[in-house]
Amino acid sequence: MKTIINNIKGDRLIWAIAALLAIFSFLPVYSAASNLAYASGGGNTFNYFMKHFLHLFLGFSIMYGVHKVPYRYFRGLSMIMIPVVLVLLAATMFQVDTSESLTNARRWIRVPFVGLTFQPSTLASVVLMVYVARYLSKIKDKQVTFNETILPLWLPVFLVLILILPANFSTAAIIFTMVMVLTFLGGYPIKYLTLILISGVATFAIFILIAKAFPDVMPNRVDTWMSRIENFSNGEDTEADYQIEKAKIAIASGRIYGVGPGKSTQKNFLPQSSSDFIFAIIIEEYGLLGGLFLMLLYLWLLFRIVIVAHKSDTVFGKLLVIGVGLPIVFQALINMAVAVELFPVTGQTLPLISSGGTSIWITCLAIGIILSVSVRRQEIKEQEELEDNPLAILSETI
Repeated sequence: MKTIINNIKGDRLIWAIAALLAIFSFLPVYSAASNLAYASGGGNTFNYFMKHFLHLFLGFSIMYGVHKVPYRYFRGLSMIMIPVVLVLLAATMFQVDTSESLTNARRWIRVPFVGLTFQPSTLASVVLMVYVARYLSKIKDKQVTFNETILPLWLPVFLVLILILPANFSTAAIIFTMVMVLTFLGGYPIKYLTLILISGVATFAIFILIAKAFPDVMPNRVDTWMSRIENFSNGEDTEADYQIEKAKIAIASGRIYGVGPGKSTQKNFLPQSSSDFIFAIIIEEYGLLGGLFLMLLYLWLLFRIVIVAHKSDTVFGKLLVIGVGLPIVFQALINMAVAVELFPVTGQTLPLISSGGTSIWITCLAIGIILSVSVRRQEIKEQEELEDNPLAILSETI
């Protein structure tokens, strides 16, 4: 253990923030999972606690391993992984849906021989952001035409989005938004971005029309999206708003200081209380102060991401950190906004807090990439200090 701690490099504050989020998650997940335990787990809540612990342990192992990899290698890996994620997304999209879910959400694929389920769209989001960062760094300070960027840049983006959209509109929308933000920050011409935005809206409109014309292809998905948006906009109290209503009751019950750890009552009625709506349970048990503390942690993470990006020695490093780091904070804010009814229900988890293996693992992967960039900056700084100190050079030689 001591050897591992000594080998931890990179931005120590990012390590600390990730550790605080992970430690903070145990009590809310353990508490919120109690209704699941009594409904389908025979009343054994400890199994859910251990499952969450194992997910976090594997996630931090991924983070540790990735942060040891020089970030320049991610340039080539993104090109290799783009075809892989496209195959995974296609396999997930076209698999036979044997569930009786009314939403027909084909988001998961089962890993053979292991028995675990995996959500390829989560991995695809990180791979795609790395790929876009690689391309933008390649064309930086070059004069490019729109036609030159269609195949190498936008074709992979739209292929990924098209494969994710039928089953997971919110994830596709977040990825598209983050790609647009990254390309804007990367200096891609605004006039071309306007064309892409128009093309994206037009493609989505065509998709809606096709889904309406052939409802058997994607039963209930478009109707689910539209009902969520309509219910959110008109404020009607319908059955579709059940989750939001229970979340608001939980938040109102928490007040300033909360009812206390493990004492939530709405966890017994709120679906997805340990994942999508865990923020409402946190406020109920830890109050407004607990919710603000959690929000400050994510904002602190955003601040450190900006610092690491600013200090990176390459354009690719800067764009890479922003590309994989910004979606983490963005997703967290969306999850919180849904819980307080500032945003329609999306199904997005709270990074490093909500239960669920894929979300935790891919978030840790993204943080590991950020730490890898910060490690390079740390090495350059140490080398500069060594060169400026003749005594240090002499001691190193001896």
